[in-house]
Amino acid sequence: MSYKAGIIGTGGIAGMGILGMHDEEAIGKEKIDASHAGGYDNASEIELVAVADVDEDSLATFGEAWEIAPSRQYVGHEGLLANEDLDVISICTPSFLHDQHTIDAARSAADPDVIWCEKPIASQVSAAKEMVDVCEETDTELVVNHSFRFTNKLQRLRYLVQNENLLGEIKSVSTQYRMELMRNSTHVLDTLVYLLDARAETVSGYITGENEAVDSLDANGSVDDAGGGGHIVMNDATFVSVDCTIPREMSSMTLHFIGTEGKLYLNNDDGEWRYWSLEDGEHIEKELPGINGAWTWENDYKGSFMNAANHIQDLLNGECENYSPGVEATRSLEIIVGFYLSHYTGSRVDIPLDPPLREITITSW
Repeated sequence: MSYKAGIIGTGGIAGMGILGMHDEEAIGKEKIDASHAGGYDNASEIELVAVADVDEDSLATFGEAWEIAPSRQYVGHEGLLANEDLDVISICTPSFLHDQHTIDAARSAADPDVIWCEKPIASQVSAAKEMVDVCEETDTELVVNHSFRFTNKLQRLRYLVQNENLLGEIKSVSTQYRMELMRNSTHVLDTLVYLLDARAETVSGYITGENEAVDSLDANGSVDDAGGGGHIVMNDATFVSVDCTIPREMSSMTLHFIGTEGKLYLNNDDGEWRYWSLEDGEHIEKELPGINGAWTWENDYKGSFMNAANHIQDLLNGECENYSPGVEATRSLEIIVGFYLSHYTGSRVDIPLDPPLREITITSW
């Protein structure tokens, strides 16, 4: 192996599985490929050599499952950063800790060239900006795990929209995904800004105050994260409606784009992508050029971690540019914070946020 990796945080996304995504009997007991550790395991030039967590039992379980030497299992991230020389570090801790752990890693003796941070990037816009700034100062590539960006179909679709003018000038987008905004909806919002290559300009939001993670994941109910949504005007004048109020079992991740040259319907939960070209005032359904079938969780999402790790390997080899940088990951966070601010103030919120508003914290798991 050419490169050494470490992971901070041994939760499900690190390598032990997540309820609702993986086989319940396997969670916490065996290796899960759709994870950071699984991604490294499938990268030919990266070896996972060290891990850290504050929970000694979780640390031991993870270390045994992924065959990490006991001497390289650290209670707390400080030991890992002080004693390891690493090329890439994954941050798989709760979102309110992402900034501290990313900044500590970037400035540490471990001296990673890449930090692979879970989504959402942070709990505050100001924290996200500091993460980006520190990584730039330390010449560290910050890759945020908005995993849909690491699927071939979405990359091809973005090329068609941005380079081949598939839809012409996009006028309207409607989206729907399951609650909660930070834990789940960051995926659909990042997909939105990725395909549009745009940033929110104004936001009007609604927060339900409801979440299903408290029961389904036995999570802490005191966090802010909840269902919600609203309306967004992007800086390219696209009007967007967002509905992320629905429980998981009722939800489908959908995006519907309408442009001057066509329309596009994406339903990722049900594996249905459809495209219509607008010709002489009539929408004609056609195949998406260079895309075989629709995006699905089983065939595309589960492979995204391997793709992300291979992308990180290419970054380390100097062979590509970052698909998912922190600057772009901040765009979905701005929208979520904007929804909360709009709901509780009863006003429209302008993006980028004024400096005091960047300090607003939206806590999640």
